[in-house]
Amino acid sequence: MSGRGAGPVSGREAGAEYRIEDLAHASGATVRTIRAYQDRGLLPTPERRGRANVYGETHLARLHRIADLLDRGYTLASIKELLEAWDAGRGLGGVLGLAAEVHGPWTDEKADRITREELDARFGGSQDDEAIAEAVELGVLERVPGRADEFLVPSPQELAVAVELHAAGVPLLAISGHLKELRGQVEHIASRFLEFTTEHVFARYLGHHPPTDSDAAEAASMVRRLRPLAQQTVDAELARAMRTFATRHLHHHLGSRESAIEGSETRPVLLPARTTQAVEDLVGAEQVAAFVAAATERELQARTLDTLTSSRPRPNKLDEMG
Repeated sequence: MSGRGAGPVSGREAGAEYRIEDLAHASGATVRTIRAYQDRGLLPTPERRGRANVYGETHLARLHRIADLLDRGYTLASIKELLEAWDAGRGLGGVLGLAAEVHGPWTDEKADRITREELDARFGGSQDDEAIAEAVELGVLERVPGRADEFLVPSPQELAVAVELHAAGVPLLAISGHLKELRGQVEHIASRFLEFTTEHVFARYLGHHPPTDSDAAEAASMVRRLRPLAQQTVDAELARAMRTFATRHLHHHLGSRESAIEGSETRPVLLPARTTQAVEDLVGAEQVAAFVAAATERELQARTLDTLTSSRPRPNKLDEMG
């Protein structure tokens, strides 16, 4: 065998052989990590030769597999289950295919790069280090290792929105604060959508651990089918809500303006969303305020006439006979 740290032991029928230090170097794991994996049962027991443990290509391949699964978000406990299933003759292909589908891109948008000079120019030439740090913390920008003046932009669309808002007069820190609030709300929506689809769709595929290859493959196919539904649903509901609330805001501000011009007092009235929507469908969004005002006036006039009629003195029957 070679000396300690001098590389793999000379190859035999089973392939290259490694001391633990050599295995650590070849795999990228630390000696401490390898020993911890052995204690957890994630690695096969090495061959004992004299006072030394000897590892082979099987151990190296297993370490690479564990690292890959960790990168995909699996815990060590779930990795142990997967590897035990693999050792028992059940393949990992379906499960890894499902993991690849879930970890794949959920948007067609492509990341871009931008220099600090270009970034400052897009935001009106302002050099705001605090805003840059905030954007990096939020993941809107990512620093490029070794390039202090260059950033990766995971979502160019998101950056473009920030540019337009800033051009419209919104301070950069106000934009980042709004994004934090929005992100929390969107993450809640995503979590609820996943809970919903897991309960009604994916539970049948993931009911046992680990799932069979066929179940995992079917679940991966279902992920591809359902992936766009969350965004499509949110887009439709956001468009509906924006129309409703934008109309309401517009009427509120126009009402205040009319009050100032005409000298008459007006006050905004909040209507149920379904009522506003029904009126919009009937007369169009731009006529909602006029329609509600006319309908209210008509109801008031009708009630006034009813009151006048009911309060009119009734003729005395004796007077009529006289």
